[in-house]
Amino acid sequence: MRKGQNPAKSIKDVAKPERITVALLNYIPFLSGFYAQALDVLKVCLESMRRDAGLPFDLMVFDNGSCAEARDFLAAEKEAGRIQYLILSEKNMGKGGAWNVTLAGAPGEIIAYTDSDVLFFPKWLSRSVEILETFPNVGMVTARPFRTPPELYASTLKWAQENATLDEGQFIPWETFLEFNLSLGQTEEENKKVYAETRDWRIQYKNVAALAGASHWQFTAYKSTLQQFLPFDMDKPMGQVRQLDKRMNDAGLLRLMVSDPLAMNMSNTLGYLRGELKGGEMSKRVSLKKRALEVRFVKKVLMAIYNKIFSWYYS
Repeated sequence: MRKGQNPAKSIKDVAKPERITVALLNYIPFLSGFYAQALDVLKVCLESMRRDAGLPFDLMVFDNGSCAEARDFLAAEKEAGRIQYLILSEKNMGKGGAWNVTLAGAPGEIIAYTDSDVLFFPKWLSRSVEILETFPNVGMVTARPFRTPPELYASTLKWAQENATLDEGQFIPWETFLEFNLSLGQTEEENKKVYAETRDWRIQYKNVAALAGASHWQFTAYKSTLQQFLPFDMDKPMGQVRQLDKRMNDAGLLRLMVSDPLAMNMSNTLGYLRGELKGGEMSKRVSLKKRALEVRFVKKVLMAIYNKIFSWYYS
C-alpha cells in the first residue's frame, strides 16, 4: 500500500537535452601493453572536444566493458557534470552492438559520433554541422579531410556532378595527408606513391566547401538518418565497421569531410602531441622498426603470443 504522494508529481517541467549529442565509444580492457596510454588518450580526447566545439552539446559515453580504472574515471566525470549520459556495459558488445545502443538512444536531433582516441580542434562541431545543414541528403560529415576509398563516396560524386561545383585535385596538403596516415602506423616512404597517384574531390554548394568522403571513426549526422541503418549485425568487435560507410553510399546519401583538419587520430599513444608523427628521422626510425616487425616469422610468433595472452585474460 502506497503511503503519501510521489514528490516528483509536483515538478512542473523537466530538463530538455541539447539539440546535439556527442556520442563517444570507449574500450580500455587493461592499462598495459597496447592500452598502456589509453586512459590518458581518452582524457585528452574529452578535454579537446569540450574546449571550443563551436556549438553546445550533451555528451553520451558508452563504455564497452573497460577495466575498473577507466570505469571509475568515467563515473567521476559523470558525477562532476562533464558527462550527461553514461552507459557502462558489463561486456564488450563490439562497435556494432555499441552503435545499436548509442545511435538509437542518443536524445539529440544530431549525433556527433567519435572513437575515444580522437583529438579535436576549435570549431570542429560547428563546421561539421554547417556542412550537414547546408548540403541536402547528407549521410555523414567527418571533421578531417583524408583520402578514403572512392567506391564509398560514388553517390556523393554523382550528386555533385549534377548539382554543385565539383573539382578534382590535390586539395589535401601533403603534410595533412601524411600526418594522418602516420598515425595509422604507416611510413612516409610508402605514402609518397599513394599521395602522388590519388586525388581529392572538392564540392562547393551554396558557398560552403567540402571534400568527398567520410569515415566511421568520427562523423556527424542526423539521428533520423542513422536510424535507417540500425541495427548493425557484426560478429566481430572490429573490422566490419565499414558497413555504415557502404550502406550510406548505397542509399545515395552524401558522405562529406571538412576542408581542413579539425580532428586527428591519436591511436593508442600521445605521440602526436609530443611531435612524433612527423617526417624525417622519426619516420625513418619507425620505418626500420616496422620492417623488422613485419618479417613473416617474427610477426607470426609475436602475434601468436599476443593473441594467446589476450585470450587467457579476456575470452
